[in-house]
Amino acid sequence: MNKMAKKENKLLNLISWITGIIVSLALGFAMIGGTLSLPVWLGGHILAAIAGWILVITTFVSVILTIIK
Repeated sequence: MNKMAKKENKLLNLISWITGIIVSLALGFAMIGGTLSLPVWLGGHILAAIAGWILVITTFVSVILTIIK
């Protein structure tokens, strides 16, 4: 693999990682804010908010660990 292909691969990896972070945060905050919710028989808004906070916290932890690495 030549240098140009390696650079493109790193760039695509970075873009994919940033996209995943943005989507995770958008989903988590939507669940916290009530835009996305679960049916009542699955726990409703309370469980969705808890899952949203878990998603946001784990996303921030993964960002911090990636930066440290």
